[in-house]
Amino acid sequence: MSGELDRRLTALAEAAELADGRLDPEVVEQARSVVRRAGQRLGLGLEATVVALAGPTGAGKSSLFNALAGSELTPAGVRRPTTSSASAAVWGDGSSALLDWLEVPRRHAIGDRGNLNGLVLLDLPDFDSVERSHRLEVERIIELVDVVAWVVDPQKYADAALHDRYLRPLAAYEETMLLVLNQADTLDPRALAACEGDLKRLLREDGLDGVPLITVSAREGGGLAELLRLLQHRVAARGAAVARLAADLTTVATELGSGCGSAAAGVRGTDRDRLLAALSEAASVPSVVRAVGLAHRRRGILETGWPPLRWVRRLRPDPLRRLRLSDRPQPETRTSLSGPTPVQRSQIAAATRTLAAGASAGLPDPWPSLARSAATAEEGEIADRLDRAVGGADLHMARPRWWTVAGLFQRLVAGVATLGALWLLALAVLGFVQLGDVVPTPDFRGFALPTLLLVGGLSAGLLFSFLTRMVNGAGARRRSRAAARSLRERIQEVAEQLILEPVGLELSVYERLCAEIEEAAGQARGRRIAGIRVPGR
Repeated sequence: MSGELDRRLTALAEAAELADGRLDPEVVEQARSVVRRAGQRLGLGLEATVVALAGPTGAGKSSLFNALAGSELTPAGVRRPTTSSASAAVWGDGSSALLDWLEVPRRHAIGDRGNLNGLVLLDLPDFDSVERSHRLEVERIIELVDVVAWVVDPQKYADAALHDRYLRPLAAYEETMLLVLNQADTLDPRALAACEGDLKRLLREDGLDGVPLITVSAREGGGLAELLRLLQHRVAARGAAVARLAADLTTVATELGSGCGSAAAGVRGTDRDRLLAALSEAASVPSVVRAVGLAHRRRGILETGWPPLRWVRRLRPDPLRRLRLSDRPQPETRTSLSGPTPVQRSQIAAATRTLAAGASAGLPDPWPSLARSAATAEEGEIADRLDRAVGGADLHMARPRWWTVAGLFQRLVAGVATLGALWLLALAVLGFVQLGDVVPTPDFRGFALPTLLLVGGLSAGLLFSFLTRMVNGAGARRRSRAAARSLRERIQEVAEQLILEPVGLELSVYERLCAEIEEAAGQARGRRIAGIRVPGR
């Protein structure tokens, strides 16, 4: 039993850590208090069973205390003692540390009483005392003891203060309570039976119909034997402390579990795509992709185009250099891309909130707001991270090897055309000085060789330029697609780190928290806490 309790305590401690900063701080502190209190109580051992006699003024708690102890340990009467501390009667030895923890200064050793050894009986102040310190002392000790014996009399057993303030709120502690109807000697048998019947009805209405009801007369001794047998059974079982701690765990876990509900819907694909599209637009991804294609075409023309026309392209700036984008990833270098516009920022914000709302759909408060806060926590970092993401993307701008061969070919045919042009120029000069017949002009199939060199070189160069332009165009489209994929991956990393992962973390915390609460409540995985289904881990 204690091993199961240890597991539940560990689960509650983990749940309290997960709930810190997320759920009601008061409830979280209550959970931590239960863990601390349980650890302290278990550390003091389970050999002793602490039973507190609690009740209103005049119910005869002190008389019953003395009767059970077998001697006058505390004054009994209508007027209560002015002290706000409890009195203890101890059967057997070894309860000093436990009473120190309970902060009970007034102690009476009963000695060895056989089956009652290990019983620590407390006489508490009146919970309806005019002294506020008395009421606070009662409430403090009730949170610590293993069993509470509520002592009532025929006049006050239906008192609203008892039922509304104590019994009904403590319905989860049914196994750790018993009800003692004292002063039975003041009623005739018929009236006593009617009183017992009415008290049982009230207990059912309080949700405590399983609480034992014992009728006694502390003054005449009637019913004391039955009460002592019940106490002997609780002491011999040595499970009252564990039952009390288990009830504490169930109560606080149920309250903590009010923040649990059905399983989260998770991030929807459409919301994710909408967010990535908004981030891509804000990062100027379409402009960069277009610049990649233009830069590849420009560089291809400069490397493989007709040499005399290359200087025209050199007059135009490189599209990537104009954006301060390098061929190699440089995430730390700022680009010259314009940041997100107000409209784009608004689109990102709307997409982020829609994603968080969809991911937390179906969850109770405060989880939707927690998911939204997680999604927007790094909103101010988005613009800078997007710029660095673009700067750090691999734009696939490596120089193709075939450009070298194509460039050599273009220079070769350009040289051939230049040779033909110079040859023709030389022939024209010789003809001008009437020396044209001195130097013969070779021909090929009826065409002058200089003319063939000039026309052939020009034609080959221009045709090859046209072909390389087509090839470079196809390459530019491929590189644009590759750059787009790389940019999308980088943008997705930003979305994951700044938005998706924080939202996923909150949903993961929710599921882990609810699973730990379920474990702490002592329920099998998949059962319900407070009427709400809890997802397992």
